[in-house]
Amino acid sequence: MVYRFRVILDTQDDVFRDIEILEESTLEDFHNSIVNAFGFDGNEMAAFYISDDDWNQGEEISQFDLGDGLDDIRLMNETTLDSVVSKNERKLIYVYDFLSMWTFLIELAEIAEIEDGRDYPNLMFVHGQIPLEAPDKEFVAEKDGFDDDDDDYGSDMDLEDYDDLSFDENWN
Repeated sequence: MVYRFRVILDTQDDVFRDIEILEESTLEDFHNSIVNAFGFDGNEMAAFYISDDDWNQGEEISQFDLGDGLDDIRLMNETTLDSVVSKNERKLIYVYDFLSMWTFLIELAEIAEIEDGRDYPNLMFVHGQIPLEAPDKEFVAEKDGFDDDDDDYGSDMDLEDYDDLSFDENWN
């Protein structure tokens, strides 16, 4: 089967590419298709994120294992498209270049039959020009209960007076 995706740059202007790729292709194959379709040089790190219908970022699928070996990390070159995308799970988020934060919203548009004589991946449609710089992002933290204005939290603790703290200063 062939997956047909719409890859949308998260920006004010309409900039997207329609890409079709075989379902058993890896996310690394898909990453390379996106890099080529948008004209990037491919020298920056990237990651996919599983997404829900409201575009909330879920599990990361990384290009490289940069962890300390304690956590299992899913890697693009080991993860096939059909293992993360289906008729019911249609959305991914893709981030290219973590300094510039080029962010793309990806949605599975259709699952189709393989066409004889066609090479995959295939760039089906191009719309809009990619800007010279990544669109600005506004990062908003979720309320965590530790606001500075909260008078109840830590109001009985004097952080300047270490004598009253209950620890052995020669612990090391």
